[in-house]
Amino acid sequence: MKILVAEPMSPAAVGKLQAQPGWEVVVSNPKEYAAHLGDCDALFVRSAVKVNKDVLARAAKLRVIGRAGVGVDNVDLAAASAAGVVVMNTPGGNAVSVAEHTLALMLGMARSVPQASSSTASGKWEKKKFLGNELRGKTLGVVGLGSIGREVVRRARAFEMRILGSDPYVSSQSAADMNVELVPLDALLASSDYISMHVALTPETRKMLNKDAFAKMKNGVRIVNCARGELVDEAALHEAMTSGKVAGAGLDVFDPEPPAADNPLLKSGTLLATPHIGGSTEEAQEIVGIRIVEQVIDYLQNGVAINAVNMPALSPEQYKTLGPYVELAERLGNFVAYAATGHPKTVRITYSGRIAELNTALLRNAGVAGVVNRSTSRRANLVNSMGLAAERGWNVVESHDQRTGHMDSIRLELETDKGNTFVEGAVVLGRPRLLTIDGIYCEAMLSGHLIYMMNEDVPGVIGHVGNVLGRNKVNIANFVLGREESGESGKPLKAIALVETDEAVSDALLAQLMENPAVKSARVVEFR
Repeated sequence: MKILVAEPMSPAAVGKLQAQPGWEVVVSNPKEYAAHLGDCDALFVRSAVKVNKDVLARAAKLRVIGRAGVGVDNVDLAAASAAGVVVMNTPGGNAVSVAEHTLALMLGMARSVPQASSSTASGKWEKKKFLGNELRGKTLGVVGLGSIGREVVRRARAFEMRILGSDPYVSSQSAADMNVELVPLDALLASSDYISMHVALTPETRKMLNKDAFAKMKNGVRIVNCARGELVDEAALHEAMTSGKVAGAGLDVFDPEPPAADNPLLKSGTLLATPHIGGSTEEAQEIVGIRIVEQVIDYLQNGVAINAVNMPALSPEQYKTLGPYVELAERLGNFVAYAATGHPKTVRITYSGRIAELNTALLRNAGVAGVVNRSTSRRANLVNSMGLAAERGWNVVESHDQRTGHMDSIRLELETDKGNTFVEGAVVLGRPRLLTIDGIYCEAMLSGHLIYMMNEDVPGVIGHVGNVLGRNKVNIANFVLGREESGESGKPLKAIALVETDEAVSDALLAQLMENPAVKSARVVEFR
């Protein structure tokens, strides 16, 4: 296992990686990391490295990207998903640091701290010039009440500020619990003395503080942005600051970064600017570094993806419950893809028992991945399986059978242009197990090298199979039989056989099995 650290991380975080047996850890930098991409399994970045299509194309073995921080703007999520690479971040790890920096910018503007410091250092003593304002009694508008926004609220309350919040994803009760008055964005803009931005960058939030937004604000408002530079229309902000509409701005982020030297905002005497250091504290870097390393270790060793931004999110407890069923779903999908005939059109997955009450998105992705892997050289996984299915024009349908008393099981049906094939399985003693094929009971392990046969239930078939395998010196590890309970009058019942062998068998051997007229089909099933 090769792990590539492309940007500085805390020694404690790197030490955790180096402590993993058999792992090769390469500690590089943004200028030289690309030379190590070819055979790395995991890539750790912060904000300087841009993980785009070209980077991903050079990292053929890459399985996971760990972003030591919150924002993932520097990672092409669509390209990562298409490549089957999990992208994880560490939301909340630097929340306190960013919140404290937000308050620092507010205080710096309220008391003209940078200007007063520069004046005093130059030998002046301008007490009257730097008359400031208290935060007490002022109205703070917090746009976005996520982990950082909530930390800002906690600290602003200590300054006895009135706090307004705008966030379409937060309930009024949740806001009330924080002692925040939840209002529409326009109302927040019109009433706030300070406006602090704490939302993710999306098409809806890009340049949300624009000329129209500034027009709605009260005169003398102050703006703080420690989130993303793209949230603010810098030209409109400069115009509002020049006119006096905006009394000051504290910006830790810009668009682009670093800002151009001739950016007129930088020439404004009422701008307090810092170089994207909101989360840059010793404590925050230690926290996010250790968290992301722990998450990636858990994923590489146990398949548990915490804080993944490009696949369904589950808690550690949910992963513990669903983990064995993820493997079951994928193996059922793999099996039915070998068993079915024709071009796939629809994958139908039915969950029964307690698992039907849970978030089954990962089970769906796993089942689809199993089907896709039969027909592609690209490795389908929990991240890219739905995209690969969509490329092929497949429909994916889920249903949940929550009736009490039912066994926890998964049924996976593959509809093709030749008909339908379905299998059902369960987790037995922690391992995936096949229960039925097309309604015929046939319990077997979903592992190893399997021969799947359909035949007429007549004498001599089992002996024929044994003779063919013995003649070819192929050892039988397990032999499971099943047959339909009833059939057409006067005709043999349909039977199936699953033969596990110690090694993969050839097409020539399958042809020999088909020489018996009772054998209708014989196929190999290999689990990837």
